[in-house]
Amino acid sequence: MLEIIPNWHPIFVHFTVALLSLAAGLFVVTPFVPSPLKEQWQIVSRWALWFGAGFMIVTGLTGLYAYNTVAHDTPSHLAMTDHRNWAIATIILFLALASWSIAWAHKNKPLGMAFVVCIAIAGAVLASTAWHGGEVVYRYGLGVMSLPKAEGDDHAHGAGNDHGAADQNAQASHGNHAASSDKDSAGSDVMSADDVDDHAH
Repeated sequence: MLEIIPNWHPIFVHFTVALLSLAAGLFVVTPFVPSPLKEQWQIVSRWALWFGAGFMIVTGLTGLYAYNTVAHDTPSHLAMTDHRNWAIATIILFLALASWSIAWAHKNKPLGMAFVVCIAIAGAVLASTAWHGGEVVYRYGLGVMSLPKAEGDDHAHGAGNDHGAADQNAQASHGNHAASSDKDSAGSDVMSADDVDDHAH
């Protein structure tokens, strides 16, 4: 059976964000677009809203499943809950707007500026929800099975140059330590041969 890691939520959420963002953007700019492009964009914006609302329902269900099953700790749980709350507000707003749009389409009535203002607000809420979802993954690592081990700023990429800067720093440090040792030995009145052998690098 096909295994989706960590779950199906990341698949559907991208369709939801893309379609609803497209719908919100088109609804906002379409009133300022001349005909016949205006009528074409109105059709596209309605279908993007309707398809986005459909994907949003599946996204919400898979997100709820992920919320209850993904491994997490206390800080990530708080971030995940914050993301869930924003998602609930987004779902309510866009379902209401999709219903509004469908009802007006059946009546063959144009959507007024009140609808445009509402969907602009819903778009901002959607953006916040998406941002919080990114925080859950990229800041708290939820749903991530493996993280790369950071090797620091000295890790160089390219043939023959790996860790070149680190080697130079190590040599410089060794030289400074040797110079410091010579200064200490010069300031001493007597140093035995055994002491010199013990201090050699």
